Amino acid sequence: MSADSPQPDIDAVADPEHDARASYAVDPARARLLTGSIRASGSQHRRTYSPLTGQVVADVPVSEPADVDVAFERARAAQRSWAETDLALRSRLLLDLHDLVLDRQREILDLIQYESGKARKHAFDEVLHVALTARYYGRTLKRHLRSRKHPGVYPILTRAEVNRIPKGVVGLISPWNYPYTLALSDGIPAIAAGNAVVHKPDSQTPLTALAGIELFREAGLPADLWQPVYGSGRVIGTAIVDRADYVCFTGSTATGRTVGARAAERVIGCSLELGGKNPMLVLADADLDRAAEGAVRAAFSSSGQLCVSTERMFVSDAIYDRFVERFVARVRAMRLSPELRFDADMGALISEDQLRTVDEHVQDAVAKGATVLAGGRARPDVGPLFYEPTVLEGVTPQMRCFADETFGPVVSLYRFGSEADAVARANDGTYGLNASIYTRDVTRARTLARRLRCGTVNINEGFAATFASPDTPMGGMRESGLGRRQGVEGIHRYTEPQAVADQRLLPLASPRFVSEERYAKLMTGALRILKRTRRA
Repeated sequence: MSADSPQPDIDAVADPEHDARASYAVDPARARLLTGSIRASGSQHRRTYSPLTGQVVADVPVSEPADVDVAFERARAAQRSWAETDLALRSRLLLDLHDLVLDRQREILDLIQYESGKARKHAFDEVLHVALTARYYGRTLKRHLRSRKHPGVYPILTRAEVNRIPKGVVGLISPWNYPYTLALSDGIPAIAAGNAVVHKPDSQTPLTALAGIELFREAGLPADLWQPVYGSGRVIGTAIVDRADYVCFTGSTATGRTVGARAAERVIGCSLELGGKNPMLVLADADLDRAAEGAVRAAFSSSGQLCVSTERMFVSDAIYDRFVERFVARVRAMRLSPELRFDADMGALISEDQLRTVDEHVQDAVAKGATVLAGGRARPDVGPLFYEPTVLEGVTPQMRCFADETFGPVVSLYRFGSEADAVARANDGTYGLNASIYTRDVTRARTLARRLRCGTVNINEGFAATFASPDTPMGGMRESGLGRRQGVEGIHRYTEPQAVADQRLLPLASPRFVSEERYAKLMTGALRILKRTRRA
């Protein structure tokens, strides 16, 4: 798009009495207190900057591989006693954490915005999700972790049960885009299951994660049980994978492959939430205003820097023009702002690299024939890393944004004639993380959902219905990842199932007075009888 192309009017008025570029900063003493919990023995520091304003946030001490060794030693020592603690005590700790997160949310929201650049209402999503997760596992811990009886081979004579044994020390590597919830909400079930955690928060957003760990300790968590380290993924992330008993990683598919391969070499488990190119299907009977409002949130929450955000929108021919008119009008009315207030609709991108990627995707699409219906340009007048929410039409397979994950505020619109065509195109590609369907016929949508190759499907909502339901599993199919967070799967991934069975009276072998042949016939008859009685 040329510089003199007509541009949509996206409101970006700042409040002169609350100018982020002039006044927003983390108190240095507070930053030093938080970063003081990082295990780092050397003198090297890394300076972090706010995407909102470009201001310095903190000087963070960088860990070395030897520090990771110490972190694992301390964590293993703490975990041995923690694994013996009563489940009721762990539950109380999680419920206390729930209250602390809600009580201290103002500082948490500020830190999330300082470090990630997102709008305050999107930062609140993280506070909400952590509180929901803490409450959920606090209330369901016994149900998920207690020993369970199972049918034995002989009714009454064989008693079997399955125990849930903690893995040991979990290596947690969390990303920058949801620096609070993807640190705490993955660490909570790991700790609750009886493990310790060695954690590397992303290099760009360490304070937010450290503030969460601080609250967990205030709630009663033993100090050594959650060990933060800091540094590059190549050095510190690799050191964690090489020492952990289980790895939880959220990030790009390319890095996830490396983590998974390295974990496989050590024969340890891992969960990987990776990339997505998530589709939305707007069916012919959809409520257009509801779909347009939901599409804005689905595509532009956290500036589109959300693994489950919508980047491809398939709209029925029958309503395409009417939907697009409503959707584009809402996008053009969005308010960009660096302010620490709830009235901004979208914040900044995380880095210059991310800004460059977004702009390159848009410019590549335009150069190859796509049309910009809204947005399409950076907004340095608002802040150094702001980019307008952008809607593209006419995107083809030759364009980078067609199949590659943009991970920014860019969505492409496509028409479809039949629902079968829409499902096929939604399933196209290698990802399979999230999808959404807008329709008045929820029964039909549930049927369509089973045909979509992705880990979560939201009906008449973009992503929040599944994301905010902590009893439901969340994760990806295909190249979008392995394993699930949330629900029973989200805590069982951090445990080893151990089967224990005791045999009473009769051995599982032929008695001395019965021949092997006779024993085989008796067992054959017994199996037939058990089948008729519908016993396991």
